[in-house]
Amino acid sequence: MKICGECGSRHLVAFAHETLLAGATRVPGLSGVRCAECGETYLDAASQARYAAALDAAVLAQRQEEQAMLVRVRRKLKLSQREAARLTGGGHNAFSRYERGEVRPLPAVVNLFRLLDKHPEMLGELVPHA
Repeated sequence: MKICGECGSRHLVAFAHETLLAGATRVPGLSGVRCAECGETYLDAASQARYAAALDAAVLAQRQEEQAMLVRVRRKLKLSQREAARLTGGGHNAFSRYERGEVRPLPAVVNLFRLLDKHPEMLGELVPHA
């Protein structure tokens, strides 16, 4: 690379053995070039592969945490998967797929269950009394 793709500068400076964040994960020993004008970073192929793997692992860990939280909170609220799906506007199998990691829930679903985890009494505001 001879020109910065971000700002067009030709002033790229090589770096080696740097640690960068991939999400919340530190990835050490990365190499590449950095634009001296705008700071844009371009990793070499090996560093890019390691950085991408770290990002993928961070995303997978976040999804697994969400899945576990959904299961825990649904059980805490004594809801079946069907009831939880109805509560969140999903189809009858939606919550089962969320909990198995087959489908990623919308952020609104995750946020609702985080809120209900802290304030379970609010479930009565959402579910009509029988």
